[in-house]
Amino acid sequence: MEIIEAMKWRYAAKRMSGKKIPDSTINKIIEAMHLAPSGIGLQPYEIIIITNNELKSKIEPIAFNQKQIVESSHLLVFAAWDTYSKERIDGVFDHLAKERDLPIEKTLGQRNFSKQFFGAMSDENNFHHAAKQAHIALGIATLVAALEGIDATPMEGFDPLALDELLGLKEKGLKSSMLLALGYRDDNNDWNLNLKKVRKPLSEFLTEIK
Repeated sequence: MEIIEAMKWRYAAKRMSGKKIPDSTINKIIEAMHLAPSGIGLQPYEIIIITNNELKSKIEPIAFNQKQIVESSHLLVFAAWDTYSKERIDGVFDHLAKERDLPIEKTLGQRNFSKQFFGAMSDENNFHHAAKQAHIALGIATLVAALEGIDATPMEGFDPLALDELLGLKEKGLKSSMLLALGYRDDNNDWNLNLKKVRKPLSEFLTEIK
């Protein structure tokens, strides 16, 4: 499908069939997320992909019993850095220098800017910034899924503290920010399937300054 057609086709599936997505398709979505842009290229988040049905069943009540959790093929957890530490920033730029075969000195400008910029923020603001970067990848995943004929339902309705505890995210310096259920719509049971897609008028959505 072309992009606009795909976006018109997609909707927030409320019920999924449990059918498994082929590995080749999931790998496309993963690669697209991996290539997503992020501020200063830091990619300050991790994505946890869950296919284990027992674990999804434990997450279902944490997500207010939304059925997409257990009926999805793959459940993605977007987990952002809890803060931008100097060690994390150094790790990113060390990797960049190695991959580009650059002396460390060539990275010092952006490296030091990053430490100063994020060092001036609170941990809370650091997390919110990191979460916004993660959600760029979520948006890209949603689009690529639609292009592949896969339903993708972004979900913010869950208890992040409970999910973090279940997945051991605090120990990794991460906090959950969003879920993304990937799968195939249940044509027979999804009340949201045949509803008209509605968005605010373009005049209220877009402001053009010439």
